[in-house]
Amino acid sequence: METTFFGGAVQASKSNTGNMNGNTSTKHFAVMLVDDNEIDNIINSKMIECTNFAQVTYTQNSGSSALDFLRNIVKISTPEDNKLPEYIFLDIDMPMMDGFQFLEEFQKLDEAIRNHCKIVMLSASVNPRDKKQAEQYSNFVRYIHKPLREEELATL
Repeated sequence: METTFFGGAVQASKSNTGNMNGNTSTKHFAVMLVDDNEIDNIINSKMIECTNFAQVTYTQNSGSSALDFLRNIVKISTPEDNKLPEYIFLDIDMPMMDGFQFLEEFQKLDEAIRNHCKIVMLSASVNPRDKKQAEQYSNFVRYIHKPLREEELATL
């Protein structure tokens, strides 16, 4: 099932299938992909779905739309029904607002968002400086080279 929210800026796909090993339970309620490359978003979304990593995958094509989405979804989330993504898979190299600019703005968001969301840099960059820079942010938990792989998701 695929749904569009907030004027088409966000796509959320819901997983109802078993993972590659036949498991139908999911590890997390929601995750978010933030990447300007639509093909990467499709590939990574399918990996999340196939591994049952999350019930819902939000997809954003820019850092600014992802920040707007987080500001809006926290308003409809409750402690019993939290709709915030547990993981944000963030690309580094995006136009207008790159991943590091997103991280700077993310630090200014509501405490409820910052306490709930963990950031995973998902990038094609092999520059060790990028990982070192990402490690300076408190919500950063992992640096993964594209594309997402089942083994990487299993260790989160």
